[in-house]
Amino acid sequence: MDYDAIVIGGGHAGIEACLALSREGFETLLVTQSLDTIGRMSCNPSIGGLAKGNLVREIDALGGEMAHLIDSTMIQYRILNRRRGPAVQAPRAQADKFSYSRKAKETLEKQSHLHLFMDTVTDFIVEDGECRGVVTERGWRISSSVVVLTTGTFMDGRIFIGEYDASAGRLGENAAIGLGDSLRRLGFHTGRMKTGTPARVLLSSLDLEEMEIQEGDKEEPFSFDNDAVSRPSLPCYVTYTNEETHRIIRENISRSPLYGGKIVGKGPRYCPSIEDKVVRFPDRERHQIFVEPEGLGSEEMYLNGLSSSLPEDVQRAFIHSIPGLRHAEVMRPAYAVEYDYLDPLDLYPTLESKILPSLFIAGQTNGTSGYEEAAAQGLMAGINAAERLKGNKGIVLSRTEAYIGVLIDDLVTKGTKEPYRMFTSRAEYRLSLRHDTADERLTPIGIKIGLAAKDKAERFERKRRELDEVVSILKHKRCGGKSAYDRLKEPGQDIRELGIAELADYPEGVLSRVELDIRYSGYLLRQEREAEKTRREENMAIPADFDYDSIDGISSESREKLKAVRPLSLGQAMRISGVRVSDIAVLAVAIRSGRG
Repeated sequence: MDYDAIVIGGGHAGIEACLALSREGFETLLVTQSLDTIGRMSCNPSIGGLAKGNLVREIDALGGEMAHLIDSTMIQYRILNRRRGPAVQAPRAQADKFSYSRKAKETLEKQSHLHLFMDTVTDFIVEDGECRGVVTERGWRISSSVVVLTTGTFMDGRIFIGEYDASAGRLGENAAIGLGDSLRRLGFHTGRMKTGTPARVLLSSLDLEEMEIQEGDKEEPFSFDNDAVSRPSLPCYVTYTNEETHRIIRENISRSPLYGGKIVGKGPRYCPSIEDKVVRFPDRERHQIFVEPEGLGSEEMYLNGLSSSLPEDVQRAFIHSIPGLRHAEVMRPAYAVEYDYLDPLDLYPTLESKILPSLFIAGQTNGTSGYEEAAAQGLMAGINAAERLKGNKGIVLSRTEAYIGVLIDDLVTKGTKEPYRMFTSRAEYRLSLRHDTADERLTPIGIKIGLAAKDKAERFERKRRELDEVVSILKHKRCGGKSAYDRLKEPGQDIRELGIAELADYPEGVLSRVELDIRYSGYLLRQEREAEKTRREENMAIPADFDYDSIDGISSESREKLKAVRPLSLGQAMRISGVRVSDIAVLAVAIRSGRG
């Protein structure tokens, strides 16, 4: 073998996959179309957000890189939903997108056991029914024991701006042509999806006084490895569309490739284009627009909320109808991009392909949207590719222990027909999946597989001791006739107002964590009981080659769905859309009796 592992694609999924493999000591090759676009932020120059911030902290807890990258390149930090409960709060940071990409590339270049190569993969080497390497556009045949595919929006990508369309994965960057045909020839099920990005405008051409200013919060680190972040902070701005904006869009809607039939791929429901919003919400008087900086050394500003595929002259007209943007100089137009994705139902929960063993697939290639969802999948694909190289069983995170578990389980159990985006509402146990608890939930796994560095393990053990010490102090200290621990269960009680001198030297993060655990202890206990039931269902394993045709009493519809997904546990089988409860009961009896 030329390498132990090959990773295709240098986006957010590819970064995590190749780092996971190489950090575990496997000789890994990253093949990407351009070394200059590693870690590029194609769309919004930010990391984190609702549920997404939780994913970033989980990636970090396991030993991934995304949190380190944003900590070293952020230019504004905010906690979203600060006034709401802790289960739905999340960190989000604007990034200096140019520094982010450069830092990502430097990290890969300096990583031992990792090699970078610029070319386009067009086919796979298949031996004895397994993936054993790749074939490139320039004719290279490179062998490996495992391959991780993370092509993002580039597989047969095509961009659209009004009447103009061209083969591309991003504006000005070539699509990956040929790989989609190779996958279809191998039996993969593919579809088309669509996403888009708004125009970028020149900062000095904006009328900032006509917009609301939005300052950031005090910077806090995403990574559990960092105690603090010291970075410059730039403001964002808020403005709104109006009736004139909407009139311009409505009068030109026939020129939109989205409504003219040129785009057939399904777009993201929760991040629609501005023309989609105007059509779908005709009574809405205005839509909010965030004007966000792209970097410290750049005048480009990102118009968050104005994604579009309308012609450039229409884009300029509706942009100039918006307060603060009336004199805006458009530097890059908005555009839509349509691309091939692979049906995630063809994957095991380890993200290994059911169709071609030893091939792992991650990122937007699986039908997701967002940098964070891609990075989370890339990390798990890299971890499980490494586990396969070791001859071990794969690592599968459950829905009870991580948002990453929810993400992957949703994909491989339910599939997706539109770009999948993570939300807090998708997680049944979100109170116990808070972003501040990610290290306690997942760092032991990172340590066990050898991905968490020694200093991360030491820091984690120190924090765990501090948490136990603070709880012990609170239980033994009396405040107003009861223990300080019980006092914190009272509404409005703050741990810092108890006046306990012994707590003064403990980090703020430790105190906040204990306070939240105590305050919501009743809810957490109830959720833990529900989670234990789920874990019992997950522990009832179903062999991958289980013969559903041999089980009497299962409906034809459920039988076909079970055969298509091939769940690896009773819990996963229960979550398949359309499988009847009565059929699950029959299946459970069959599993217990050893039939099938």
